[in-house]
Amino acid sequence: MLEALIEPLQYGFMQRSLIIAILVGLLCAIVGSYLMVQRLALLGDAISHSVLPGLAIAFLLGANIYLGAFIAGVISTIAIAWIRTRSPIKEDAAMGIVFSAFFALGVTLITVIQKDNKIDLNHFLFGNILGVTVNEVRDTATIAAIVLLTVFFLYKELLFYTFDPLGAKAAGLPVNRLNFGLMLLIALTIVASMKAVGVILVLSLLITPGATAYLLVKRLHQVMILGAIIGVFSSVSGMYLSYFYNFPSGPAIVLVVSGLFVFAMLFSPRHGVLIPSRKQT
Repeated sequence: MLEALIEPLQYGFMQRSLIIAILVGLLCAIVGSYLMVQRLALLGDAISHSVLPGLAIAFLLGANIYLGAFIAGVISTIAIAWIRTRSPIKEDAAMGIVFSAFFALGVTLITVIQKDNKIDLNHFLFGNILGVTVNEVRDTATIAAIVLLTVFFLYKELLFYTFDPLGAKAAGLPVNRLNFGLMLLIALTIVASMKAVGVILVLSLLITPGATAYLLVKRLHQVMILGAIIGVFSSVSGMYLSYFYNFPSGPAIVLVVSGLFVFAMLFSPRHGVLIPSRKQT
């Protein structure tokens, strides 16, 4: 058993991949907790799909593709807010309009690029964590540090805003800045996670660990801590499954975290489908 755990660590690509997996599992679970509590899962989906044209344009310009992805994510959040405030269109519809348009543009640009350049669309959509470089590990660690420090220092304000936006506004908190700041954190988290699971599967890591933890504990900080543990465990387990059974790494990670959610859904002491007597007491 111990030999099986140690064997992948002999290889540099697995060492780098496991570091990315741990960082991404931690980051997505903590930031995703806010999305889940605010019932804004669709927003995470919208931003994750919207980064694709930024990747393509940055590639064409010879710029950093992750910077391009982040800029596209920010533009998409601004577009959603603009549609919501300047028209009678509701926020969920605005998200659907923006993310589908951005995603279609991204796929179109990458398809055009593929005619003259060797660029694999599947790596952007589903991740390629086994191909991470030392520089990408450094970039992901930097993003993770920025996001986690921001969450730590603004925890109380974000907590108040998350559960009671009107109360936070009445108390004098800059709710618009908090909302936009949270969107920036989500965009950064998605950019950091692209190499691991891709823009299609990143929503699962953003939402599922927090949702699983929510079935087991009550308070937000508990959801974050337990969700982070679930996210890291799922990411590392998925990497080992990918190594030993030749599964695609991104989908393997998502399958593990989804399996844990199903287990919690069935056996949670407070909400378990198979434990109805506990729910009624």
